[in-house]
Amino acid sequence: QVQLVESGGGLVQAGDSLRLSCAASGLTFANYIVGWFRQAPGNEREFVGAIMWSGTYDADSVKDRFTISAEYGKNTVYLQMNSLKSEDTAVYYCTAGRGVNTVKEGLTDYWGQGTQVTVSS
Repeated sequence: QVQLVESGGGLVQAGDSLRLSCAASGLTFANYIVGWFRQAPGNEREFVGAIMWSGTYDADSVKDRFTISAEYGKNTVYLQMNSLKSEDTAVYYCTAGRGVNTVKEGLTDYWGQGTQVTVSS
């Protein structure tokens, strides 16, 4: 059974940093493209970025502040978020899929339960 578990969310102040983790069981991240999404109340789910062996994709809205990395030996992917803003407040999800567009469009089979990030201004 595949399980993705996000952790690391919390309440921070604007300008702070936070690192989210996504740990997998039942699949090997090194064989997948792993993406991060976020969803704020009343908003649609938004692609944040993704990572694969060959590199990373970052959404333009967070490119200069967020960084995705992976420790494939630990089957874990990270989302480092710096210079957080109130508009970054959302539930953050990780997902895994086989194709870049599949992941970027959120058309994947495997999702975590999400972790809440709240940024106070």
